[in-house]
Amino acid sequence: MQTETMSVTGMTCGGCVSKVTRALKALRGVGRVDISLPGTASVDFDEKLTSRQRLQSAVKDAGYGVAAAGEEATVTRTKGGCCG
Repeated sequence: MQTETMSVTGMTCGGCVSKVTRALKALRGVGRVDISLPGTASVDFDEKLTSRQRLQSAVKDAGYGVAAAGEEATVTRTKGGCCG
């Protein structure tokens, strides 16, 4: 298992955290998902079953921005997230 830490933008509440958590856990090979506001996600995943790019795509598809730790987020709430 590897751990990916991402900066997630656009999350404002527990509903947002739940939405991103569900999106990540839906991916094959994802184990622990720990998300805290205002937007840090730590994800354990099996690199044989999924990839960092797929993790980031799942967050973006859920409507939030995402970047690897230390990078600037590339997308900011493009599809509404949970609060708007």
